[in-house]
Amino acid sequence: MNKDELKKIAAKEAILQIEDGITLGIGSGSTVLCFIEELKNSGKKFQDIVCASQISADALKKAGFQVSDLNAVNPPDIYVDSCDEINSLKEMIKGGGAALTREKIIAAASKKFICIIDESKKVQTLGKFAVPIEVIPMARSYVGRKIVELGGEPVWRRDCVTDNGNWIIDVHNWQIENAEKLERELKMIVGVVEVGIFSAQKASVVITAKNDGSIEKW
Repeated sequence: MNKDELKKIAAKEAILQIEDGITLGIGSGSTVLCFIEELKNSGKKFQDIVCASQISADALKKAGFQVSDLNAVNPPDIYVDSCDEINSLKEMIKGGGAALTREKIIAAASKKFICIIDESKKVQTLGKFAVPIEVIPMARSYVGRKIVELGGEPVWRRDCVTDNGNWIIDVHNWQIENAEKLERELKMIVGVVEVGIFSAQKASVVITAKNDGSIEKW
């Protein structure tokens, strides 16, 4: 099965885990856009919906949903998002779509985080996918030098401005054996807004669409 078909399978399974009337958090990216499309067809109603990117907000509004500000609603009961990589501890790399800061905020605020993926996203060791880091623009070079000291290879994602008005550095050539330690070290660098390693805000449950069309929940 192709990736789009697998995303749809995972999205449909996630909707089965969601009750009417809750406050729902939604992430960003192509898998989440597929989830929003399935949500539109589900007939479910929610107390409030908050989301992690303007692209997701636009898709939700087009699907007929009202989007609220996180500051104005109760803590989300469930947050649904995908990831770029995930290990057996449910630690993730996220931020390929440059929405990592808002994704992490909603994940932290939510009672439960459902991660929907196809099986290619599951890895033994994080780091094959570059780690996105959101930085204050004037700190880009400084943060890059500090990343080199930590053994990473920083690459500025040119022509990318986050919804927060910041820049993204993608860090290559890391094999991340201790995600929690590296996340903590990176967040201590002055000028770093947020890090695309999700070790504290790991998934509560992962819904994996396998290549044969079956579902694995873990």
